[in-house]
Parts: sequence; structure tokens; C-alpha cells
Amino acid sequence: MFFMGLAAWILAAVMAFRGELLWALACVLFALGVDTAGRVWSRKSPVPMPYFMRWVLLVPRGPHSPKQLKEVLQPRSGERILEIGPGIGVHALPMAASLLPDGVLDVLDMQQEMLDDLARRAAKLNIGNIAPKQGDVQQLPYPDRIFDGAYMIGVLGEIPDAVAALSELRRVLKPGGRLVISELLIDPDFVSLPTLQEKAGNAGFVLERYVGPSWAYSAVFRAAVA
Repeated sequence: MFFMGLAAWILAAVMAFRGELLWALACVLFALGVDTAGRVWSRKSPVPMPYFMRWVLLVPRGPHSPKQLKEVLQPRSGERILEIGPGIGVHALPMAASLLPDGVLDVLDMQQEMLDDLARRAAKLNIGNIAPKQGDVQQLPYPDRIFDGAYMIGVLGEIPDAVAALSELRRVLKPGGRLVISELLIDPDFVSLPTLQEKAGNAGFVLERYVGPSWAYSAVFRAAVA
């Protein structure tokens, strides 16, 4: 569906450039239909981005750039941070560098291919403080209260049970630890801020603040005080 929609948008642009506006409109309507179908399918059957589409992760992130993430999460040297769904390391590599010399970035992904790709990129940059692990965020393979912070970028909508995943993140965060979740409307798995706030609340988090517009936000949560 992604490639069908992309092809339709490209064809619409070509038709518009050639002055064939009716065909351009038809292509736009088709692209919108494909996008809607993709979003419905993604919500019914959430799955992680497949490895063969990893090139999409290299597209400039705009409001969710690594620089923006660091401004929101505010990582400090020596901390232990967890990223869920790092992909090929667009955010992981600069985040790990910011934790040096004594900090560690743990990364968890369901796809070993993604982790292997990330490891190769880290080796080329001589970044050695990334600890990769294959696993499921709904059952995190970490002890309680071990991380100073955690984050996920455009990942929550790919998880079948978001509340279970958020509950696990609350379990592994230290008291006062922060969780950053970023979402972008263009993502077929987009989770709106009100929906996120409800799910996070059910997992024991409270919204501390958010930055960016509602269609491209980054939200900061902390564990609710009992």
C-alpha cells in the first residue's frame, strides 16, 4: 500500500505539471484512499516496519530529529537510557554519543536485522556504548527500575497492546525517570495525543509536557505518584 500510494502521489504531480488536472485529481483521490486503507489495516494488524523499508528511516525527521529528541529528553552523561524500536539507529547513534563517557544506551527491537544494521553503523563511528537486544516491549527483558529514561519515535502504534508496553516501560524506569514518545501524522500508525494520554494514564504515567503541534508532537511522561 505504501508504494501504491507513493506512486499515485508522484503520478498526480506529473499529471498536474502536464496540465491534465482531472487525471491529477483522480490520482490524488486514489492516493488518499490507499492512505486511509493503510491506516485502517495498521490499526487492526499493527506490525513493525519491515527491514526492506529501512531506507524510509533516512528521510529527514523534521520535528523529530535527533537534535530535537535530545532537547526534549535531556540525556546526561552517565545515564542509562532505553530506546524501543531503534531501527537502523537514526536516533540511537547521536543519543549514545551524548551519554559518553560512562552512560549506556540500550536498544530493543523485534527484528534482529535492524539491530545488526545498527551495530554495523555504530562500529563505523566507533560508538561502543550501545547494548542491543532482540525482544518484545510488551515483555521487557530487563529488571525493575534500571533506566533513567526511555523513548520511542513513531513506534507505539506498531505495538498490539500499547498499554502493556507502557506498563513495562513504567516498571523498568527509575523513580523520576522520564519517557518520551513522539508521533507524526504522516505515519499510518499515528497515535493522537489524547489517545496516547489515555493509554499512558492506564499504565500509570502522567503527562508532564509536550512540544510541537498535535500532528507532530513529542510528549514527556513520568510515573504517577501513588
